[in-house]
Amino acid sequence: MKIKGNIKFNYDNEDNAKLAYESLEVDNENYLKSELNENSVEYSLDYDNIGSFLRTADDLIASEIVVEKIITNTNFKY
Repeated sequence: MKIKGNIKFNYDNEDNAKLAYESLEVDNENYLKSELNENSVEYSLDYDNIGSFLRTADDLIASEIVVEKIITNTNFKY
């Protein structure tokens, strides 16, 4: 059985979206399809079993939370 899903993260502006995209792409390259669209980043997940799907989704969300905290707490300017 194939398990497919999409996760979309929205940001306040294009610079923050680009920062998040580039930060997460290093870890996700060759594992997830990702796309930067103005102020959002979209991920497509496609796995053969629910366990792999859930582990990947959990890891992606946890990593994004770290990026979001860095953006918020440092007032990072790209």
